Amino acid sequence: MVRVSIIILNYNGRGYLEKFLPVLFKSVSKDLAKIIVADNASTDGSVEYLTESWPDAEIFQFQKNYGFAEGYNIAIKRATTEYVLLLNSDVEVTPGFLEPLVKYMESNPKVAACQPKIMQLSDRSRFEKAGAAGGLIDALGYPFCRGRIMDYTEVDSGQYDNEAFVFWASGACMLVRRKDFIDYGGFDSEFFAHQEEIDLCFRFNARGRKVGAVPSSVVYHLGGGTLNYNNPQKTYYNFRNNLLMLYKNLKPKHLVPIAIMRFFLDYLAALVFLFKGDFANANAVRRARWDFIKMKSRFRAKRRANLEVSIAKSIPSAYRGSIVFEYYILHRRNVKRMQKLN
Repeated sequence: MVRVSIIILNYNGRGYLEKFLPVLFKSVSKDLAKIIVADNASTDGSVEYLTESWPDAEIFQFQKNYGFAEGYNIAIKRATTEYVLLLNSDVEVTPGFLEPLVKYMESNPKVAACQPKIMQLSDRSRFEKAGAAGGLIDALGYPFCRGRIMDYTEVDSGQYDNEAFVFWASGACMLVRRKDFIDYGGFDSEFFAHQEEIDLCFRFNARGRKVGAVPSSVVYHLGGGTLNYNNPQKTYYNFRNNLLMLYKNLKPKHLVPIAIMRFFLDYLAALVFLFKGDFANANAVRRARWDFIKMKSRFRAKRRANLEVSIAKSIPSAYRGSIVFEYYILHRRNVKRMQKLN
């Protein structure tokens, strides 16, 4: 019985489909999962390639580019299986990677979503930035991962080989119960791209659901396939969407002090970019702050709706300190060591 829809959201990513789809088809049992490519109106021949080369792949062909968030919302609503696996087009899976994820979900009914161990494709000994061994968040709302803090990624020496509840699962490779995804509102389409999965997992955590990391499942992520990690547009979305996420989900007693601290820290980040001569990224931070202010009024209803159903007494954070302080002042790079400080 097919229980999982593996959904790859594609926009002009034919090269990635040619490289990674053959591995995916070899690694997944047809009895367990079907493969769907949701195409955001690509113009590079992606759909033609799929039609000619992979007739077993189901194609959801959109008439415009809905972005990551809304593209997945539409595709997941159209899917019919119990589980959906969100998979970036630039991810190389490994044989049997899906079974441990499904088994984990079956054994943990309170878990809404989980992720595998995500490693770098270019250096398979290191964790990849977008998820690593499970996503966390600090007391000021900055996301990081088991195996990655800021831009530093750890070498995998088995230090995160335990199954664990985490704060968020990476959209690069996330298995989620389709009913939970829909019932909890899916991705916020106004995010367009970046941190929409953290926002969704915030809602899971706040309402009593859990998110898991399953290290017995391993995939390799190229990373930066849509936007390079240093791209100013990526910086813009990360800063803006992180602020929107906190505004939507934090209770007033937490939101006010965090907002004050983030005002200074975000502009400090812009100054650092300026001192490095990176004017584009400095301006991206400035634009993110201003657009967040302009968008707040549209998010008030979402904030009220989230807080009305939240049962968590405080931000469900895996780390109560500041990764900015740990990283830049104490020069700590090992997340496992940081967690022991709690």
